[in-house]
Amino acid sequence: MRQNPAETLRRVLPKIREVLHVAGVEMQLTAAVSFLTVLQEESVSIHTYSHSFLHIILQNVEHRDAGVSNAWLETLLAVIEALPKETVRHEILNPLVSKAQLSQTLQSRLVSCKIMGKVANKFEAHIVKREVLPLVKSLCQDVEYEVRTCMCRQLEHVARGIGTELTKTVVLPELVELARDEGSSVRLAAFETLVNLLDMFDADDRSQTVLPLVKSFCEKSFKADESILVSLSFHLGKLCNGLYGIFTPEQHLRFLEFYKKLSTLGLQQENGHNDNQLHLQTLEQEKKYISVRKNCAYNFPAMIVFVDPKNFNLELYSIFFCLCHDPEVPVRYTMAISFFEVAKLLNSDVYTIHKELVTLLQDESLEVLDALVGHLPEILELMTNGGENSGSESKLLSIPDLIPALTTAEQRAATSLKWRTHEKLLQKYACLPHIISSDQIYYRFLHRMLTIILTNNVLPVQKAAARTLCVYLRYNRKQEQRHEVIQKLIEQLGQGKSYWNRLRFLDTCEFIMELFSKSFFCKYFFLPVLELTHDPVANVRMKLCCLLPKVKSTLKIPTDKHLLQQLELCIRKLLCQEKDKDVLTIVKRTVLELDRMEISVDAEQLEKEKQKNEGRSTNINDKMLEKKRRDSKTSSVLAKSINLSVSGSSSGTSAGKEEKKSKLVRSQSFSTQVLHPKYSNIDKCPNKSSATAYSSSVSGMGKSCMLSFSDDSFRTHSSGNSGNAAFTSSSSRNLFNSADQKNSGNKESQSRKMSIKNRKSNS
Repeated sequence: MRQNPAETLRRVLPKIREVLHVAGVEMQLTAAVSFLTVLQEESVSIHTYSHSFLHIILQNVEHRDAGVSNAWLETLLAVIEALPKETVRHEILNPLVSKAQLSQTLQSRLVSCKIMGKVANKFEAHIVKREVLPLVKSLCQDVEYEVRTCMCRQLEHVARGIGTELTKTVVLPELVELARDEGSSVRLAAFETLVNLLDMFDADDRSQTVLPLVKSFCEKSFKADESILVSLSFHLGKLCNGLYGIFTPEQHLRFLEFYKKLSTLGLQQENGHNDNQLHLQTLEQEKKYISVRKNCAYNFPAMIVFVDPKNFNLELYSIFFCLCHDPEVPVRYTMAISFFEVAKLLNSDVYTIHKELVTLLQDESLEVLDALVGHLPEILELMTNGGENSGSESKLLSIPDLIPALTTAEQRAATSLKWRTHEKLLQKYACLPHIISSDQIYYRFLHRMLTIILTNNVLPVQKAAARTLCVYLRYNRKQEQRHEVIQKLIEQLGQGKSYWNRLRFLDTCEFIMELFSKSFFCKYFFLPVLELTHDPVANVRMKLCCLLPKVKSTLKIPTDKHLLQQLELCIRKLLCQEKDKDVLTIVKRTVLELDRMEISVDAEQLEKEKQKNEGRSTNINDKMLEKKRRDSKTSSVLAKSINLSVSGSSSGTSAGKEEKKSKLVRSQSFSTQVLHPKYSNIDKCPNKSSATAYSSSVSGMGKSCMLSFSDDSFRTHSSGNSGNAAFTSSSSRNLFNSADQKNSGNKESQSRKMSIKNRKSNS
């Protein structure tokens, strides 16, 4: 049908139709399931389906084997929902009239009852009233109790289809009559249908019709009709809350007492007698009583609503205690499941059931513990942070009992073979930082988690312990304890002798990256993780390579630039030195993934470094500008002094000889400043560049001097020429004098060295 529906319908389906009437049970069941699958997958249109498959389904729905008949009936009921109304009316509803007659077989009438319930929701109320309700009434009065029971259970669907008015006038009278039926199964079906239809009855119907029936059921359940006892206990919570508005205080108290009686049914009392004064109980009765108490445990939250949570201590606490300490595991299991609902309803008074929580945590059955653990974080949070009325004293008193119970529960789960319960418990223990102090976690739970990681042989349990340990570490604010745990993780896991421990170290690092900040991981675990690139076991290196993209995602530039370099170095070593082909394949794939990754940038740190670099460049520029400013200032001062000297010499014609002498001395001193005696011998400079630089500076100074001397006033006076000659002669004189002094000094030093050598040779 999936590949070629047209050919399948043309060639395969006719063969199936021929074979089915002689086929065995297995083939019939397979065909029914296949037809249903074709409908659900919509392999063909609904029109084609009804034309090709519907007749085959209707032919086999009354098969003599009950299992086969039910399988085809389920397929037919699913088809009815999808078929158009007209098709249902002509193909199913019209033939149903004849099949529901007493002359038909029991199996045919039972099938008709179930089809009635489905068809009633398919059509409008007036069509159901005209064509369906007559058949319903007929089947409710059938001679066989199985048919009456089956039709009674379908009355709920019929009532939903026809509405409130017709339910009150047609369905309710039928239910009342069936509730008084001679068959116990019929009465049970009538009772359950009444409870399910409570919301469709008004207050008058509830008080005048339903309530008397329920009271009679309760009275007969202990005396003459114990068959209804289990069903009554199951529906009691819904029944009490559904009829709550019409109860008198006396009736309210009577139903509460009836619930209490059912809650302890079959238990041995202090006087040595049972509630119903039966000394010998058969095994069947015991099972029935266990089912009744289990149903009472199931309805306990509804009964809290019925009596009001404020009256819990007075009315229901004793029953709650008995159910939590019931000798049968199914009862305690049900109480463990409903414990969270009870805690929510009690709200501020939740501390009153703390002892029962401890009892269930220490229960000998792991099934009970598993049921309780499902909502353990929510329960513990309610216990410690309950309402305003739960004073701090009660909260503080709850902790000493709670911690031993939690540790005992974990140890019992660890020693059992039910590792899934142990795993679930460890996962839920991650809530403890919100419940108890970090010191209590550190001394009672944290080291236990590390022990489980190191010693347990079940991988899911180890991973659950590792994640819970990381949560504990996350909420621990004492640096000494933190550093101790980190050191143990690195030494005992990351550097452990067993490769299994090193693999768990990588799992733990993965949880740390999930729960902690990126900087925390980089600070404590980045380099220990990279050290595993040299691990001798290929599985460890393989797992590390798979983890490297997450490791790289923790880096920030420029803060972790050195760590990025270490990561790249490790990858290069893996590419160059790895010999295992599987690891090398993963390395190459990881490299491609790492290349595509973008490293997050620490904008704040980047801005700080930028400002720092800008500050450095600004300081350098300022220094250079200051140096240039000083140089220009010095040159301007020198130029001014030259101009002054020249202007002074030009005005010396009107002055006397004393003034000329002073100018000559001033010009000589200037020439001495321009060319210091120690730089007089330029040819003896140690390197060429320094000499060149120096000569260029001197030539620059000469140019500046010549520019200052090219003044027009200087040229017009004859005394200016004598001044220029004096300047040049004095300069050359100073150069030669300094050179002579240096040469004479060199000769003296050489003569002294020779005399010292002669003395040494003589001695």
